[in-house]
Amino acid sequence: MQNILHIPVLYTQVLEAFIDIEDGIIIDCTLGYGGHSSMILEANPHIRLIGIDQDQTAIDFSTKRLKEYGDRVIIKKGRFSSVIKEIIKEYDIQNIKGVLADIGVSSLQLDQKDRGFSYESGNLDMRMDKDAALSANEVVNEYSSVELEKLLYEYGELRNYKKIASFIVNNRPFSSAKELSDALKPMMPQGKKIHPATLLMQAIRIEVNDELGELKSLLHSIEEAKFPDAKVAIISFHSLEDRIVKNGFNKWKKSCICPDEAMRCRCQNNHSLGKVLTKKPIMAKDDELKENVRSRSAKMRIFKMGKR
Repeated sequence: MQNILHIPVLYTQVLEAFIDIEDGIIIDCTLGYGGHSSMILEANPHIRLIGIDQDQTAIDFSTKRLKEYGDRVIIKKGRFSSVIKEIIKEYDIQNIKGVLADIGVSSLQLDQKDRGFSYESGNLDMRMDKDAALSANEVVNEYSSVELEKLLYEYGELRNYKKIASFIVNNRPFSSAKELSDALKPMMPQGKKIHPATLLMQAIRIEVNDELGELKSLLHSIEEAKFPDAKVAIISFHSLEDRIVKNGFNKWKKSCICPDEAMRCRCQNNHSLGKVLTKKPIMAKDDELKENVRSRSAKMRIFKMGKR
């Protein structure tokens, strides 16, 4: 295997999730810098992999990194919510045996300060797709107080969201993530293992990239496709994301879809898409937490598609 420049989260657990797939196609919806993909390709020598990413820098890097796997790898640029719809139309869904999505920003994106994801960044960007119209600059410097309150409360889960939103509106414009995080540091949660500005930056990033909307759309596309024999593994880092995945999987497993108030079943009771393989989310073990601090928030849920 090639040297891993960064360790993908839950790497052992991801390999275990897909280790029994002997052939067919695995879709990596969040290719990033190829960490999970390279491991899967090496561990499953007879599968093909389709990688999706909207970050051209990541695509350029992973194209070189995965070159040794030749025609076993196809890389597509775009938001996974739309590209997976193209894949479903283009390929026989019988051959789709696995879907992996690692929701959130990669470690290497965080380390590139010019991308604006880090609280030390000298600009306000945070776009995973550099061609996207909305950036952190517009969110911070143009959103109304009500709009800021909403994203700070829902995506950042910050208790003093109104105070923070008011401060931003009354003291803007802000020209960089560092300027913003430094100014708001006294209002941020203190005493935690994470940087005080982490939740603030997370909230803005989720808004800029419509991460929750993308996740919901992905789940909808998979549900519509009804893959007959595929494992779906989704890694999330935010409680809202995990809740969306949990609720989505619970919906998929239901055989009866009649309204709760129905006296008896009228839907034929045969609507289950498969079964949930993880009653509780899979989380990083102590040895991984020591190697990769980012894994502390990672939660993976797995669903097996197909009629029982």
